[in-house]
Amino acid sequence: MSFAETLKQLPKISHLAAIKLLNNQGEEIGLIENKPGQAGSLAVYNHLAQIYGAITPEAAKKGIELYAEHSEDALAHPEKHPNIDRLLGIKDASSTLQVKQVFAV
Repeated sequence: MSFAETLKQLPKISHLAAIKLLNNQGEEIGLIENKPGQAGSLAVYNHLAQIYGAITPEAAKKGIELYAEHSEDALAHPEKHPNIDRLLGIKDASSTLQVKQVFAV
């Protein structure tokens, strides 16, 4: 299934302005906003947080699957897809990112 098809099946994100990604010390290390170019990643990360409670290695593996053809491109071109690169770094590590939703006003 393509990434575009996958996005149609994920929960809607119109209620979110962004997602903050926090490390184990509670420090913000990433922000994914609800804007063009990031909305797909917001939907993926939001879905993963709903299912797994955080971005765990298991969640990262699932996220890489959800990104479909974009994951292949991220492997071929490091730093082109930072939100996928983040998942690639987590999938084989013991780290976990907490997710804090920022709701739209």
